[in-house]
Amino acid sequence: MLKFLPPAVRGVLAFVLLVVNTLFWCFLLLLLALVKLLLPLEAVRKAIDPLLNAIATAWVSCNSLWMRWTQPTRWDIAGVTDLKYEDWYLVNCNHQSWVDIFVLQHALNRRIPMLKFFLKQELIYVPVIGLAWWALDFPFMRRHDKTALRKNPNLREQDKESTRKACEKFALVPTSVMSFAEGTRFTAQKHQTQASPYRHLLKPKSGALALALNAMGTQFHSLVDATIVYPHGIPSFWDFLCGTSPEIVLRVRQVPIPPEFGTSDYEKDSGFRRTFHRWMADLWDHKDQEIEQILQRSH
Repeated sequence: MLKFLPPAVRGVLAFVLLVVNTLFWCFLLLLLALVKLLLPLEAVRKAIDPLLNAIATAWVSCNSLWMRWTQPTRWDIAGVTDLKYEDWYLVNCNHQSWVDIFVLQHALNRRIPMLKFFLKQELIYVPVIGLAWWALDFPFMRRHDKTALRKNPNLREQDKESTRKACEKFALVPTSVMSFAEGTRFTAQKHQTQASPYRHLLKPKSGALALALNAMGTQFHSLVDATIVYPHGIPSFWDFLCGTSPEIVLRVRQVPIPPEFGTSDYEKDSGFRRTFHRWMADLWDHKDQEIEQILQRSH
């Protein structure tokens, strides 16, 4: 509808629509969150959490609406038709840009439950949206460097406990727990510094996924393995708002989760840790080959 406008104008308009949409739905969300805060009862949580998730879903739907209005980008999405909204999923994806989050939300909205991300503790202080993440029970994780962990190994337990508490809440209503296993956005410099064995990916970090699996037991029926490709270059968030990325490709597949993954201890069982690393390596090999095939076909 507004795709004829110059990119910069589209970008400004998209940003304004995003801000207005966020403020409107966050106001409603925080009103309900206040009730949940004042009445911390399981019955209240069971009643309010679906409403909070519905508000977040409506926010995503409105984002998809302004994206369709302002962006001439071609979307190539496959593998989402067999997903179920009333189920629990562990979602994994490669990570290249902040745009990835909007891509996943746009493609998976109403196909699976609302995506819940593992976030850095500092992000709770982001104006408005930080409170919204808190209200939606997004797990906030503290990041400790290797020096701090060597001095105080007990710090490892903080993230484990945060994950366990978050996943206890997730067990009450269908939830999609989202993790970017690379732990950071892909750049050529990071790829070179890591000496990554993959052509288009950083090395995966298995800890967060293993913790979520351990905390949720067998609640997750499958892993939703998502692969995002930007055939014409990774867009910045401003590029995305302007609609200057010609094509976005998303491939999704469901991968069975071995039952023993829900009962094994990643931290203490070295045998399970090796098994889990091999499982992740197989996922990453498949993802790397898929990205290469998509890029070759596009070029």
